[in-house]
Amino acid sequence: MALIETSLIWVAYAVCLGILALIAGIFVFIYQAPSTRSIAVTTIVFLTTFALLATLLLIPVDIALTSSTTNRRLGAKKDWANPNAVDNIVFQLKCVYYALYSLDAVLCLLVVPFTYFWCEEYDEVAAEEGTQTVGSRLWGAFKYTIAFIVIALLLFFVGFFVPVVKKARKEHPDLDYFKDLLTENHGERALTFSIGVLMTIGTILYCLYTAPGLALLPLALIKTAPRISAPQLAATTHSQLEQNRERQRQLEGRNEGREGGLEARDRRELESLVREERTLQRRSRLASEREGEGRNFFIKAYLKLGAIFRPIALLAGLLLVVIALAIFASMLITSIDKIKNSVCGTSCGYLLAHTQIFQPVNWILTLTARIFPIDYILWLLLTLLFFSASVVGVASIGIRFLWITLFRIKPGKTTPNAMLTATVLLTLIVLALNYAMTMILAPQYATFGPQTFCDRPSHHPDQQPNCTEHHSAVKPCTEAADNPVARMVCTPSVVSTFLNRITVNFPYLGVVDFWAQFAFLGIFIVVFLVMLFRVPQLDEEEVDDDLREQEEEGLLASTGRRFGATWQDITGQAKGVKRADYGALDGESAADRGTADHGEEGPVGR
Repeated sequence: MALIETSLIWVAYAVCLGILALIAGIFVFIYQAPSTRSIAVTTIVFLTTFALLATLLLIPVDIALTSSTTNRRLGAKKDWANPNAVDNIVFQLKCVYYALYSLDAVLCLLVVPFTYFWCEEYDEVAAEEGTQTVGSRLWGAFKYTIAFIVIALLLFFVGFFVPVVKKARKEHPDLDYFKDLLTENHGERALTFSIGVLMTIGTILYCLYTAPGLALLPLALIKTAPRISAPQLAATTHSQLEQNRERQRQLEGRNEGREGGLEARDRRELESLVREERTLQRRSRLASEREGEGRNFFIKAYLKLGAIFRPIALLAGLLLVVIALAIFASMLITSIDKIKNSVCGTSCGYLLAHTQIFQPVNWILTLTARIFPIDYILWLLLTLLFFSASVVGVASIGIRFLWITLFRIKPGKTTPNAMLTATVLLTLIVLALNYAMTMILAPQYATFGPQTFCDRPSHHPDQQPNCTEHHSAVKPCTEAADNPVARMVCTPSVVSTFLNRITVNFPYLGVVDFWAQFAFLGIFIVVFLVMLFRVPQLDEEEVDDDLREQEEEGLLASTGRRFGATWQDITGQAKGVKRADYGALDGESAADRGTADHGEEGPVGR
């Protein structure tokens, strides 16, 4: 029975890995520019994204396996769950965790930087002339990667020799679990320190990118329906372009053969028409791109499906607003709980032995953990929400150094170097999410899941008490339980032990990670409120490098017109094509009227 139960849990993880592989592939396919696609970059970005998501999704497997050793109704270990069987489960989980964490660190610190410099070393002219060989390119990439190798070795050796902080254990000798967290194994200490440092760096990025992304993602779904459909935009632009060119021919024909050339008034009008023609041509290319003209069947089908599901996206956006606010409230409650009830405060990174304030997300996950895999599905959805929010944050803000934008992350327009840099940022952010989701969002669930123990005295030290007729004595497992039976029955998850080991052994890292959560919550609520009451601007890079069209849209304004545009995108038929009125110098120009009607820009001069 035990083998079947544990096997089913691992099978569920394998199925989840297949879903994660699909998600990682979609991420690479959507954001990578087709014209600069590289096999090496595609492979490394896919592998890194897959590995970091697999690390997060191992947490519910950890909780399910450790919880499977106890009988929740009786608060006792199952018959097969002897110490050797439990130690075997914990050892297997440790091996998988350490392998994934090590893989994430190696990819982030060595493989991705090497691939970045490999792309930078490519010289098209030298490659065509045959002066650049694969060996010289490899040496050039390795030469710049040496700095990252030094950083990785430095992290490992500092973690190997740095002494652990034992202040918390001395101040609280009654708390036995400190004894288990303070490690004397130098190799394990080195890995713990290295991951802890990367996690702390990722926490800064998590505040700067994930917090705005979590606020922007629901609002981005709410405003997906356009003010004008692609077919109507194409038809209107084509009509205005034909009239523009016809008016230019009229002006040129009227002044043909005149000695002085065009009159001043006609010259000004012709110059305005030429500028307007360039704008209309750009707008026409944009409309063709939105319709999928010249693209393959799958792209056209994707665009049609996007139009069909726009109303659903609107409802999903409203639902995500509720979920985001619930996450905000849950994280705030846990943070306050840690400040008030932490057993050791700053000396152990605000470790919380027992949650004492009701917290909705933690309660829902702990409740659903009783029926696997419901909690697994919820955790998968939460993971995808935070990952998507991180991607949205990176895409919205861009990769910056202070106020200087280094790279822009745009769907279908991201260069290989930008993809690799964004992958490093996402790797660090996901390491920070390990702490935030486990220690802040759902601490009780992530530590013991639905495990319980029988809070009755034991007649013998190695014998479990019987709660068959005392169900009221069955209590949830906590680290700070007074009854020694709890340590006999309750098995903490491997991930919670690993993260608590970081905060206890290196409390300065735990303090930074903890207080950064308030920065995350503050940035989230500021961005959410600003974007809720402010009319957002949607910036789009057009074919011409020097043009960036801006469309101002209200979140819930013009809903009828937006859904009309959605219907036209689905059917592919335009309705109500606007015609320009050329030849009149007084009043607004046709392009200006197009802007008023369709939310597009007017003529833009170079």
